[in-house]
Amino acid sequence: MAQQSTNDPASLTRPGQSNSTGSQRALYLKLFSGEMFKGFQRNTIARDLVMKRTLSNGKSLQFIYTGRTKAEYHTPGNSILGNSDGAPPVAEKTITCDDLLISSAFVYELDETLSHYDLRGEISKKIGYALAEKYDRLIFRQIAKGARLASPITKSGFVEPGGTQIRVGTGNATNAYDAGLLQNAFYDAAAALDEKGVSTEGRVAVLNPRQYYELIQNVGSSGLINRDESGDALQSGQGIIEIAGIKIYKSMNIPFFGNYGTKYGTASATNPGITSPGNVGSFVGSDSELEDARSNVTGIHNNYGNHSDFENSCGLIFQKEAAGVVEAIGPQVQVTSGDVSVVYQGDVILGRLAMGADFLNPAACVELVAGAAPASTGNAAFGDNYPTNA
Repeated sequence: MAQQSTNDPASLTRPGQSNSTGSQRALYLKLFSGEMFKGFQRNTIARDLVMKRTLSNGKSLQFIYTGRTKAEYHTPGNSILGNSDGAPPVAEKTITCDDLLISSAFVYELDETLSHYDLRGEISKKIGYALAEKYDRLIFRQIAKGARLASPITKSGFVEPGGTQIRVGTGNATNAYDAGLLQNAFYDAAAALDEKGVSTEGRVAVLNPRQYYELIQNVGSSGLINRDESGDALQSGQGIIEIAGIKIYKSMNIPFFGNYGTKYGTASATNPGITSPGNVGSFVGSDSELEDARSNVTGIHNNYGNHSDFENSCGLIFQKEAAGVVEAIGPQVQVTSGDVSVVYQGDVILGRLAMGADFLNPAACVELVAGAAPASTGNAAFGDNYPTNA
């Protein structure tokens, strides 16, 4: 057995150690966490566009929705004890945390040794992408749902506005890609939000990439502002351009004719979608059909609707109060070590997230629809078992 001298040991630099103390792998985990979180942040847009709350010591969180009240003149000498009709009415919206959402990969130590690139960093980013994709998809589905439902305020004598659906063009699904018709839909949406008393602050739209690029080709013509923007800023799809005060984003995670983001078809009223340009090859959206995601699906405790609920959906316009998301566990990474790594000669890199989402204020939700028949409205759009105003 080789002898190792402990006299006058060398002063070692351990790159995985924080301030030369503690675990020799502490900073490695933080590096992976940073790569994962960076991947998550770069690929989620919904997280910063809706109401977000942190959940602790419980399975759900209540959001309070307050209806409108009125002003009146005071009669001298009368006591002021609040409005006689009990205004403003208040309703409660409960959002439950779904089960733990995970994405993981096993990294074999020899493969990592032989690779000429940062294998763990790349895998961590892809894990972040996967979590971000699911995060956005769930929130966007809830906003589409909110656009079809009534206000949570049901007190007798009080009328509160519900959601809005706006048809793009007439009966053909290809109208969803027409820049002029999309601009008209934006103005209709802005007017509807104004009429329903929705704040102008935090109004955004999310379209699929092909819709977005059709729009930016019209920069400088009617409707689009920020016309001085150009180049990378304009192409980013991150709210640089506006129509009617609505910042426009692009995403492959919105419900779009029963798919996520993109759908090619025969460019007809009966087959939503546009004719494939024929040069796209194999792409992510080709098999991105929406899955069923109601509360009877394992792991889900909120109703995100079924595939059939989104067959005519082709874009979202909303204000920040449209939806809420609760996070019990924010995006984070866990990595195996110690005996586990020795036994399996590698590590598991795990990204995890615990969240739940639902619509909050239907009046702040607008869904763009197109195609042969409009999407159904009301509670029936999400199944007979969907509770009224839930």
